Amino acid sequence: MNVILYTFIRDLFFSGMLGWDVSTWTSNTMFIWIAGITVAQCLLNHFGIRLTTILTDFSGYLIFAVTIVLVILLFMHVPSFDLGHAFAFVNKTGEAGGSVAPPHGIFIAVLMGFLYPLFTITGFDASAHTSEETVNAQNTVHKGMLTSVFWSLVFGFALALGMVMALPAVYTTLAADPNQTMVPKEIMDQLAAIPGGPTPADMAILGWSSFSVLFNTLIMPSFLGKLCAIGIILANFFCALSGLTSTSRMIYAFARDRGLPSQLAHVSKSYRTPTAAIWSTGIVTVLLVVITTPLNAFAALSTGCAMYLYMSYGMPVIAGLMAEGKTWTTYGKFRLGGLSKVFAIIVIIGTIGVIIGGHAFVPSVTGDTFVPGLIYYTVAFYGLLIIAWFAFEGRRFKGPPMGDEIARRQAEIAEAEAALGGR
Repeated sequence: MNVILYTFIRDLFFSGMLGWDVSTWTSNTMFIWIAGITVAQCLLNHFGIRLTTILTDFSGYLIFAVTIVLVILLFMHVPSFDLGHAFAFVNKTGEAGGSVAPPHGIFIAVLMGFLYPLFTITGFDASAHTSEETVNAQNTVHKGMLTSVFWSLVFGFALALGMVMALPAVYTTLAADPNQTMVPKEIMDQLAAIPGGPTPADMAILGWSSFSVLFNTLIMPSFLGKLCAIGIILANFFCALSGLTSTSRMIYAFARDRGLPSQLAHVSKSYRTPTAAIWSTGIVTVLLVVITTPLNAFAALSTGCAMYLYMSYGMPVIAGLMAEGKTWTTYGKFRLGGLSKVFAIIVIIGTIGVIIGGHAFVPSVTGDTFVPGLIYYTVAFYGLLIIAWFAFEGRRFKGPPMGDEIARRQAEIAEAEAALGGR
């Protein structure tokens, strides 16, 4: 997320708003920005969950307002409200889609397309990860998750629709400007050769630069556009802040339950935050960017993060499907009831689709330079987990507490809470 934030800062603020020449910015420039952004997010987490909560709550309203304004501005530039163009199913993998994805058949193209909404709604899990720092968690956490997904679906769809339908106006605007250098001449020539003008699907040839070109061409020139650019940058900063918050709390929870080294479960007495987990998350985040960028493997890392996230959701769903009504008979206040197994099967099918789509989206590339694809990350990651489990973790980690162990662990947690001055 911080890499995307960096590209918005570079392309929307410095290039689009200030008019700076950012063509000389290098990977080292990006590393410095990523490190600075991550340190700021770690500091906000370090000094208390209340500050982070205030900022993430504010980000919800900010995203809400920016999205509405951006959607309105986009629809003001839509040249034709023919929804048939917006819902046309066209396979644009390969060069036709700006080489964003390798060429595949329509079935794999659809599976790769599922990755986009997964990125869009990622973040709802933050409600669960901060549940131990939430008042009345049993009655509020699930509401936060559901409302997060619902509003992400509604406004994410409206924003995507506006972007898709406004794309042809980008070509019209740039074609009328003899001095435009935003889109290469060869692409402009291809678009000009389309009878009747390009459709939204044809504009897929812009590839990875689609959003920045769209925004800087149609939205940025207006005053509201400049406010939107600042809002987008802030919103992405807060989204990344939420991601760091979620990850650090998850690491803390695993460490507290003996699934990770106990040092990562350290909690600051002054600020009541898991500082070791917070800074470890920040350090690993920066290191991964520094390591993968020279390999041209960041696409594998970012796609893998989303794919593995949903795989991690699918694993307990499978376990729950097998255990429900058998070894799992005590339930919380929020339940799906008879729909539980139906949704579990849907989740399993969806997870399989995500795995296929993710690996097809980022394949290995060979040639003058070898670029490791997502399959290398997957094999290495699970290979490492298997080796670690059979080498020592299988003997050390005893699993979640059961029976009398639950009461003992609850007493330990209560004692730790009392030592921090908790109520």
